[in-house]
Amino acid sequence: MTPENAETTALNVLGWLVTNDELLPVFMGATGIDQEALRQQAGAPDFMGSVLDFVLMDDAWVIQACDALKLPYETLGRARQLLPGGAQVHWT
Repeated sequence: MTPENAETTALNVLGWLVTNDELLPVFMGATGIDQEALRQQAGAPDFMGSVLDFVLMDDAWVIQACDALKLPYETLGRARQLLPGGAQVHWT
């Protein structure tokens, strides 16, 4: 996977997220982002990393997104590693 593929993957996940009526409000509440800021930030590598961080918090969300996008389950984690902040190791 390349950084460009990672950004494309994250954009596809964002597209899936905005069509998910149950999960989108959770994302917006957790991040404090509104619809206008969501439109403005879409595609920004830092923001796309936060989209993947959010989905990666729950295995069920990863499975749902990957199934909908027809991606192997490990794809989101690999994509996250290539976006800003993805190389940081979190031990908690």
